[in-house]
Amino acid sequence: MGFQLLRRARQRSWTHQKPGARWSFILFAAVMLMLAACSGTPKWVAKGGGYMSEKNSKAFYGVGAVTGIQNEPLAKEAADNRARADLAKYVDTYTSYLMRDYAAATTAGDFRKSSEEQNVERAVKTFVATHLSGVQVIDRWKDEKNNKTTYSLAKMDLASFKDNVNQMRELNAAARDYVRKNAERAFDRLQQEEDRRDAR
Repeated sequence: MGFQLLRRARQRSWTHQKPGARWSFILFAAVMLMLAACSGTPKWVAKGGGYMSEKNSKAFYGVGAVTGIQNEPLAKEAADNRARADLAKYVDTYTSYLMRDYAAATTAGDFRKSSEEQNVERAVKTFVATHLSGVQVIDRWKDEKNNKTTYSLAKMDLASFKDNVNQMRELNAAARDYVRKNAERAFDRLQQEEDRRDAR
């Protein structure tokens, strides 16, 4: 009885499979590897910039591209700068959204504060335009087939953004506190809006 069970188990092992089944598996694995190698365009090239939640963090992304520059270091630098500019658009939208919420919250309590909150929004927009520290170019890709376009991917995580805002002396303490408390919620809402637009 024990001998028969051992023989059955042995017949199911890899070494005792039919030769045709083994070759089918090897052929399937080889085809899958070839397909993976051929589809070399990174997903971020097609998707573009935006807001993205990751495993342990949330981040802003920007994608830049440049075509027709033969000097490779110059092409990379131009693509990097365009990726940072693209990322800045998303951060600008995000801060405007956050500051409008903040202005609405404070104006609800005291209507005399509305002009102060407009100044707050202007201060944050100035910060976005000139002080995007924490931005890193994390990937590049060159399309060798189509016009040799160089692409760059820039990233700034939400934690870096909050750190930068906390150091802004132009913002009053209440505004900085509001950003700290509501940054995640505002980010999630904008990401959902962007996902809805992409789905159309």
